[in-house]
Amino acid sequence: MKIIQSLILLLLPTVIFSQEAFKGKVQELGTKMPVPGANVYWLNTEVGTITDFNGEFSIPYKKEYNKLIISFMGYKSDTLSIKNNKDNFVHELSPSANLDEVDLVSRKKATSRSYLESTNVMNISSDELLKAACCNLSESFETNPSIDVNFADAISGTRQIKMLGLTSPYILIATENIPSVRGAAQAYGLSFTPGTWVESIQITKGAGSVVNGYESIAGQINAELQKPANSDRLFVNLYGASSKRLEINTHYNTQLNKKWSTGIFVHGNSQQEEHDVNNDNFLDMPLYNQINLMNRWQYIDNENGIMAFMNFRYLNDEKQTGELDFDPETDKLTTNVWGSEINTQRYEFSGKLGYVNPELPWQSIGMQLAVSNHQQDSYFGLRVYDIEHNSIYSNIIYNSIISDSRHKIKTGLDFTQDSYNELVEDTDYVRKDNSVGGFFEYNFDDMDKLNLTAGVRADYHNRLGFFLTPRVHARYRPWAKSALRVSFGRGKRAANIFAENQNLFASSREINIQRSSSGDIYGLDPEIAWNYGISYMQGFNIFSRKAELIFDYYRTDFQNQVVVDWENPQEISFYNLKGDSYANSFQAELSYNAAERLDLRMAYKFYDVKTKYQTGTKIKPLIPEHRIFANLSYETEIRNNSQWKFDATYNWLGEQRFPSTATNPEEFQVGEYSPSLSTVNAQITRVFSGKFEVYIGGENITNVRQDRPILAVEDPFGDYFDSTLVYGPVFGNLYYAGFRFKLN
Repeated sequence: MKIIQSLILLLLPTVIFSQEAFKGKVQELGTKMPVPGANVYWLNTEVGTITDFNGEFSIPYKKEYNKLIISFMGYKSDTLSIKNNKDNFVHELSPSANLDEVDLVSRKKATSRSYLESTNVMNISSDELLKAACCNLSESFETNPSIDVNFADAISGTRQIKMLGLTSPYILIATENIPSVRGAAQAYGLSFTPGTWVESIQITKGAGSVVNGYESIAGQINAELQKPANSDRLFVNLYGASSKRLEINTHYNTQLNKKWSTGIFVHGNSQQEEHDVNNDNFLDMPLYNQINLMNRWQYIDNENGIMAFMNFRYLNDEKQTGELDFDPETDKLTTNVWGSEINTQRYEFSGKLGYVNPELPWQSIGMQLAVSNHQQDSYFGLRVYDIEHNSIYSNIIYNSIISDSRHKIKTGLDFTQDSYNELVEDTDYVRKDNSVGGFFEYNFDDMDKLNLTAGVRADYHNRLGFFLTPRVHARYRPWAKSALRVSFGRGKRAANIFAENQNLFASSREINIQRSSSGDIYGLDPEIAWNYGISYMQGFNIFSRKAELIFDYYRTDFQNQVVVDWENPQEISFYNLKGDSYANSFQAELSYNAAERLDLRMAYKFYDVKTKYQTGTKIKPLIPEHRIFANLSYETEIRNNSQWKFDATYNWLGEQRFPSTATNPEEFQVGEYSPSLSTVNAQITRVFSGKFEVYIGGENITNVRQDRPILAVEDPFGDYFDSTLVYGPVFGNLYYAGFRFKLN
């Protein structure tokens, strides 16, 4: 009976579609400005709609409908008596008396958080990304305190990110809500998305939405790409650094007709200068070349409510690193000279198709499809690591409302197939993973005090079995300019132990997999964790200037975890957790508009991340317990379409625990903890017009460098060679300059 009732509720709007319509307009009292997005529904019915951009609406009408409710956040809700269907109906909403006056200004915030959403999301615009060189997605978080960025090792130059004290495998990283940095792309995938291709980034703390999958544990990062229909017709960005790194990004977009637009995106970078600042005979950064191409298509049919995107991508990325004298032609896989090459080719297609019912705009259906082939051929000294990953991802999502627009639902199905073929030294690992799942998510939003999102997934995976994934997010507004959020959720994932820990190949450690009796992924069981969070945001004024204060606390409890144990300096062990493993994260952040066009953002972060190893419970290595962040940005007034922009970021990292090296000879040991360190990045941009700007900047201006980032450099094929004990910058300071040119 409940299923029949639910079907009736879903089909009811379609049944009444052909009935007489009541049309009108909602505007603000006094200003006569239209109010888009207002809720309009008949009292005690399931019939409702929302106003369009012009404040207009059309809603099915019967003679027995006589009470019309109109509401919107920030305005008083009104219940109106309707005696007949009349033309030119106009209603004016009154602003709520307890709201502050709203000043509309042209300057938008580069980063923002919503006071209304149930999830704890930070939105990063392209303006924020331009505050740093931002050459790829892994370098896009330097001005953000929620994401920690550090080098994975002293060999590959790869940056790794952490959220809530957990590394990127525990973060669902998506491109336009399609999971993208996963599987074989886990180690280097963040460097495969150029920063100038990104329109905005959404960072979600906590378990995230069930719509995007079951793998997210610490949070989600979603990158929205530039849209051909509304991006610059031509964009060129040329970048050069003191390391002799060169990079070019260019986009060309054109509108073919009223409905079709297309864009060609080209990215290339090269680093061919050898650098050995610390004189250890190893390259401080790899030599590399990358070519990255994308053809993007956009289709818009507003009259029929259809929108579609298609992306065709090709990537070729080549890296060489190791000793200065290494020559791949003569030294590859020999003991002559230690060297490494990491060559990746990737082909990818992704597409999205969406339909919004023009007459019933709360009803929509969307489909997503992504197909990719990822081939990496690599070796590290004498170790070979090759991986081919073929992936298919598909998703269908249906959106509607129940009763009125305060009650929204999302439901759908998805399917994923991953085929892996790995060669690790002389051992082949071949597997095919399939999963199919369904999800349902309900959102209640009273547009004032409460916003609740609750969802559940049911998935069947050929290796993980059948399992449920519940997730809940809630936002409550105790008083004006405030948001109290709580969340909890479950995540489950298969750990790709080699692809996710490739930095450990650049050491002499022996690989040891301690298989479980039931493990079906490298002989290991899947990872399962619960994430719990609470966040409070408060807006206020300091000396008549706007400020925001945010407190976050999140805890992740692992029911099962694939422990990466490198407490023995001659071994790297993988085994399933037997005991407790958790990550506590606390962050306090203050944002303050100190003066006109002068913004200050400061944050303090505390981590308590511990794992039960076979040798006892220990702090997870190379995670600072304390971190302090500060960012200062200033823009001059725009005059004749020109202005100056200044940005500086300060990071202080507390001491970090090293994995044990006690059994090494004394000359190859490191202390128990690293020293604390501070870095400063800065950039100055001169905007000459709406078409042309020039920027210069510096990274690690204080020239902090880690002493002895590689152990046993004199004998890289010996028992004590290790390049993984990296806690800070290896290269030192770096300066860069570039220009951006665009035509609208």
